[in-house]
Amino acid sequence: MPTKRASAPSAPTPSSASASTAPTPNITVLSSGPKTLSANSSVSDIAVHVWHQYLSTTPQRTMLLDAFMAFLVLVGGVQFAYCVLAGNYPFNAFLSGFSAAVGQFVLTASLRMQTSSSGSEVGGKSLKGPKVVVLRGEGSGGVSHERAFADYIFGSLILHFFCINFIN
Repeated sequence: MPTKRASAPSAPTPSSASASTAPTPNITVLSSGPKTLSANSSVSDIAVHVWHQYLSTTPQRTMLLDAFMAFLVLVGGVQFAYCVLAGNYPFNAFLSGFSAAVGQFVLTASLRMQTSSSGSEVGGKSLKGPKVVVLRGEGSGGVSHERAFADYIFGSLILHFFCINFIN
């Protein structure tokens, strides 16, 4: 485990200054925390800041669900574009495939909401905004991660059963 540094402020060494990237003019670096945006930040600065916050605070499992949801959006978009450009001769096949993509997206979004943190605290850091309390246990409406995943699998099986039967 690394040793703790003294609490007295020290001047940055040239080696540490050259290793880190210089902040952009519209982003202020506070000595006590992460980068913050100023009131006149550009759209690209905001997008980069949001992306870095997402990468640093989002758990790996939630990122995996997000990647799968992006894939489902891509699959649904390709199916819709094919239907518009090439025609929809087996229309129930298009409806079945598109509804499978949309339905799986909805089920995955539900799983993401049930398994992600409450939003008031990420990585031990308290975030600004209203505090949300998630109660777990009997009668409180909270669902364990294992139960949420089991519901996701069950819902996916039912969804795909109906989609395959709809193709006929």
